[in-house]
Amino acid sequence: MPATLTEHVLELEGCPLHYGVAGPADRPLVVFTHGACVDRHTFDSHWPVVAEQYRVLVWDVRGHGQSQPMGADYTLARAVADLRAILDAIGAGPAVFVGHSNGGYIAQEIAFHDPQRVQGLALVSGTCITWPRDARKVRRVRSAMRLIDFLPIEWLKWVGLRMGSTRPEVRAYAYQAFSQLPPADFRKVLHAVGASIHPEPGYRIGKPILLIHGQHERTGHISKLAPLWAAHEPACRYVVIPDSKHFALMDNAEFFNRALLGFLAECAPLERKAT
Repeated sequence: MPATLTEHVLELEGCPLHYGVAGPADRPLVVFTHGACVDRHTFDSHWPVVAEQYRVLVWDVRGHGQSQPMGADYTLARAVADLRAILDAIGAGPAVFVGHSNGGYIAQEIAFHDPQRVQGLALVSGTCITWPRDARKVRRVRSAMRLIDFLPIEWLKWVGLRMGSTRPEVRAYAYQAFSQLPPADFRKVLHAVGASIHPEPGYRIGKPILLIHGQHERTGHISKLAPLWAAHEPACRYVVIPDSKHFALMDNAEFFNRALLGFLAECAPLERKAT
């Protein structure tokens, strides 16, 4: 039978955090975290496949999807605290964290502060927030982010859609998800994404990593940095999804699912049944 989600709500700092759990309760946990200004429906073609073998958690990050009103402002640190609270609420042990774009930032930050919670990371269409960067470049990026307050919301959405996907239906989903956020919250989230970088020279995640981006990824420096990042981590598998952009996992869902299931089989193997 197809997997179904058991829905939950956790009230925290003025926000009703909506999340769903599915799959066998005694199997390793896989946590799906979506990107900035979209919602958990990013993973509608993925979590049901994974839930056939694993326990899964999908959630709407604070201020996104059903997790509104935002309550306390969205920040990376607050998103990590929210996810910790959800994990504790379901009694989760170490998990594999699947993060798309900003969801990968949240996953990386969990690994940075709470490595004991992490079995592995599947990071899709994102960059390394701890990568060493020249301080002047970081300041320039953060200065440029101030323009967000002066640019029209519809123009910001248009930029995201243009770089987002090769498929009209994926762009339509992204626009609908973007439009769920009030304009002030949309800007707050983008500012928080820009403030997430904290260079940590010499740091390695040190966990199994599946690093993925689309063949036609043009967002930021994702495709440029990815091979360097993969070479930096001792247990990293680097995959480029053909015929896809920033929403690579949606542009080519079957390809992504195969890559993810192969990675899970290695970093969170299921116990073999006795014969």
